[in-house]
Amino acid sequence: MEIRKSGPDDLARIMEIYAYARAFMASHGNPGQWGPTQWPPEALIRRDIEQGDSYVCLHEGRIVGVFYYVFGEDIEPTYRHIEDGAWLDDSPYGVVHRVAGDGSVKGIGSFCLDWAFRQCGHLRIDTHGDNVVMQGLLKKLGFAHCGTIHVEEDDDPRLAYEKRSA
Repeated sequence: MEIRKSGPDDLARIMEIYAYARAFMASHGNPGQWGPTQWPPEALIRRDIEQGDSYVCLHEGRIVGVFYYVFGEDIEPTYRHIEDGAWLDDSPYGVVHRVAGDGSVKGIGSFCLDWAFRQCGHLRIDTHGDNVVMQGLLKKLGFAHCGTIHVEEDDDPRLAYEKRSA
């Protein structure tokens, strides 16, 4: 597998993958995270692509996964306030959002998260409390559960995770 930045020509395929991911989450006990709002909206994905923060995962030349990645200092406003815990440190960090695969290849999520971590050595991510699949993946990849954050999109709290180089 390989990772590259998304381009405008990838938009239709990316939206197909997100539709698949919504159905997958609903069938695995997590219908509320993206389903009710048809998250993520196409306008957001277009913006991610234009800003250079959208990435696709390719297997044998075909797009099989997608995610958002950005790195910097204090780059995620919803991470400024964390409840029931604390971040591991306040150094610049990478953020991954909207990780999704099309289910055709095993290990897409691991590959994408490992790639993002290799870019920066300090990564943060959050997920819905019902998303036990992602929680299991984050645990497997060595992320620490740090507390709870809240996003602007809805009132559901998110479990916040972090991983940093030793």
